[in-house]
Amino acid sequence: MIKIYVAGPYTQGDTALNVARAIEMAESIWMLDCIPFVPHLTHFWHLIHQHSYEEWLSLDMVWLEACDGLFRLSGPSIGADREVQRMIELDRPVFEHLEGLKAWLGE
Repeated sequence: MIKIYVAGPYTQGDTALNVARAIEMAESIWMLDCIPFVPHLTHFWHLIHQHSYEEWLSLDMVWLEACDGLFRLSGPSIGADREVQRMIELDRPVFEHLEGLKAWLGE
């Protein structure tokens, strides 16, 4: 199955709303018969065991290697921009709209 990484704002703005947005997009991706990966869910892990921003981002970079593509949620995010750059380096597609992901899946 196709694995899609969901990247987007986490610390910029309302963290809870950012996590909810990522989950909503993951649901849409799942309905396309893909497997979403939502790094925002480490929010709950962080509530119990705190780690630095860079530690979380390094974990995310490992997960990127396992994904076939990335969906970039709108909004400013240095971390998400770094994740997009890594996917480009891996020569894997980056999507900003579901229509683009649907078209890619149809190919």
